Amino acid sequence: MLLSGCTGIGKGIAEAILEKSETEDTRQCQVWGQPFTGLEPGLVKKQGKTKVLFVHGVGDHIPGYTTQFLEKLAKDLNLNARSEGQKNIKLSAPLVPDTELGNLRVTHLLNEETGKDLTFYELTWSDITRKQKELLAFDNSGEYDFRRAKINGLLKKFSNDTGPDPIIYLGQSRDAILAAFGQSVCWMASRDYEDIPSSGTHACTGLNDSNIDHIANDDYVFISHSLGSRITIDGLQRIAHILANVAKYSDPSKDVIITDKVIAAFQNKRIPIYMLSNQLPMLQLGRELPEVVGDRADYCDAKGANYNKRMVNQTEIIAFSDPNDLLSYGIPPGFAQQYLDARMCTTVTNVNINIANVMDAFGFADLANPMQAHIGYDSDDRVVALIAKGIGHPEDDPLVKQRCQFTKEVK
Repeated sequence: MLLSGCTGIGKGIAEAILEKSETEDTRQCQVWGQPFTGLEPGLVKKQGKTKVLFVHGVGDHIPGYTTQFLEKLAKDLNLNARSEGQKNIKLSAPLVPDTELGNLRVTHLLNEETGKDLTFYELTWSDITRKQKELLAFDNSGEYDFRRAKINGLLKKFSNDTGPDPIIYLGQSRDAILAAFGQSVCWMASRDYEDIPSSGTHACTGLNDSNIDHIANDDYVFISHSLGSRITIDGLQRIAHILANVAKYSDPSKDVIITDKVIAAFQNKRIPIYMLSNQLPMLQLGRELPEVVGDRADYCDAKGANYNKRMVNQTEIIAFSDPNDLLSYGIPPGFAQQYLDARMCTTVTNVNINIANVMDAFGFADLANPMQAHIGYDSDDRVVALIAKGIGHPEDDPLVKQRCQFTKEVK
């Protein structure tokens, strides 16, 4: 009877907490920076397509990891049709020969009635780090793991899966991961869904004048999670370096040709990056500075002395961070000026958002699950709505209007 009573009390407390979280969702959503439009306006274009590349972060990933996010995004954007299957390319690169670079999964979403069209690219680079992480297999093995308390064992497995990736990235594997990113951008920029191979191992070498219409007219959008934020920025800074040193990297024998028309087409582009669980400040620690830092106006103002040497017209970072996510950081004022390549012409908007519920439970006040706070961004309806339709405009999603506060920052 006593056990039954305790069970009933426990059930009652749990139900009360759940009911409170369902009826009184007080999670914050605050946006500071510039208005942004999200993906919606680019889905119906007279010329070109909208193309999105998702770059994952720490932890072992397999192709298809974005499925839940993609389904939510398609619903918000009213993309009610999709390609019958996904295309999966095993990536390779001429500049990193004989190296497995992971998988690029490509999905085509559309609305046949309205003409909306979106191509979604999912990069999985875990193949590069998986073998190196086998060094920790003994620590996870039955021979050793049983010696831990159960909860500690679960936490240790999570730590062993996620902790090594930033360390590996700072080592020799960094070039391979950035090559995987570069290959993904090349496939995205050089052709449409119909022209991408369905399977097999392929290298993209097509950034030349034959693809100039794609580069000039397509919209490119990046979404990253945790370490993916650093990979995306490093990848774009690597492209900036390559475009500034064409003679060094062009190789006609391998069909690697970068022309003035390609460079000019990139210079007119605006590139949004939605960084989920942004980690740029932490992952900048101990790193060298980019080649070109300092006065943004020198490269990004039409009257600037180096305006013709910019990489793109604007790189728009929208950084999502849950204050209860122990592995996420807001981007402080001046960070882009001091630590990001000036040729990227970067602006920053911070999204301070509670992903995990904050509760008062069992005598503990203001309690949030830090693990859920880190991994739950891509399943949060507010995050998806912000990426889909932005904020600071009349066309904002009703959920965003109701649940998020926007403060425009002015100079």
